[in-house]
Amino acid sequence: MSDRLPSGVLVSAMLRRVNDAGGIGTVLARGDAQAGGILVITLEKGLNPGAFERGIDGKGEPALVVAGPQITDNPSEITEYWRRRRVRDPDLWVIELDIASAERFAAETILAG
Repeated sequence: MSDRLPSGVLVSAMLRRVNDAGGIGTVLARGDAQAGGILVITLEKGLNPGAFERGIDGKGEPALVVAGPQITDNPSEITEYWRRRRVRDPDLWVIELDIASAERFAAETILAG
């Protein structure tokens, strides 16, 4: 048995934290409730989209890593990226966080689980 919290629990906690802090958290695609990966699309006031997910850093430790295109003038690039990912991995959760320091909220929640 794994010590990691189920993905659905982590997603719920992240959305709750962001909403409680005055931001907007949205599920763009629902993944596997137990073990699905979590891709987080970050925004600040609807601008500067980025994509991050749980991965492993150079030291072998869990980390929030950059995924897909970053800070682009064309937000549809991010949408195209996550939709391609979902075709290959239907268990993937795709979450959008629109709040200042969205990457911090994602890291604090995902890496704690």
